[in-house]
Amino acid sequence: MSLKDRIVDDMKAAMRAKDSERLSTVRMLLAACKQREVDERIELDDAMVVAIVDRMIKQRKDSVAAFETGGRADLAAKESAEIVVLQAYLPQRLTQQQVDQAVAGIVAAIGSELGRAPGPGDMGRVMGAAKAQLAGQADMALLSAAVKAALAAALAK
Repeated sequence: MSLKDRIVDDMKAAMRAKDSERLSTVRMLLAACKQREVDERIELDDAMVVAIVDRMIKQRKDSVAAFETGGRADLAAKESAEIVVLQAYLPQRLTQQQVDQAVAGIVAAIGSELGRAPGPGDMGRVMGAAKAQLAGQADMALLSAAVKAALAAALAK
């Protein structure tokens, strides 16, 4: 069963259970998926759906921070509840150590490809390879920090 089918099944289950908060979040996710399919005239695969979920979670986290600084705890709680629902559709995340190991391997591969130690100027190349390999498995902010640290360590050698 594809991730999109699982989301549709969860929407039906939320309807039957009359769980309005979960239902609205799942409908919002399905609407975002459908919008992308219509805009780009494509059929989404699981990786594309995970990317949409990642983007929606990031938006919610930004909203929570804004609502908390604005003193709107009620809206921040609503956004936090949506984050919990959306996180159920993400694959198991890698630990910090696993991300560091994967990034070290990518930096080594790019270094051998270039014939020199990669430096900060190669950040885009390393991030592109890391995103392709670890899409949906790692938080992109965590991945970016690991790439910066690995490039600094490679340059120091």
